[in-house]
Amino acid sequence: MKLLFSRTTYDTNEGDSLTKNVTAEQRLMEDLRKTRIELEIAYSGFDNVTDPDLIDCYIYKVNAVLKRYKFLTEKAAELHLPPEKIP
Repeated sequence: MKLLFSRTTYDTNEGDSLTKNVTAEQRLMEDLRKTRIELEIAYSGFDNVTDPDLIDCYIYKVNAVLKRYKFLTEKAAELHLPPEKIP
């Protein structure tokens, strides 16, 4: 299984160091970008299948990616990222 996302908790209490916050922000932004791409792929797959089993599969995939995107946007809000920076 390919690992696409960083393994982090996006903890807002990592420390007071500016470099830690920049690193957490960069990881979060990269994961948000990858999530958007994966969501586009899932919607594209859903639009192009006709088999009922594959339709169910893509429905679950879209829902899972949407939940991950919601989680990441909530973490971005906790880190006080401006909405225009969120992809």
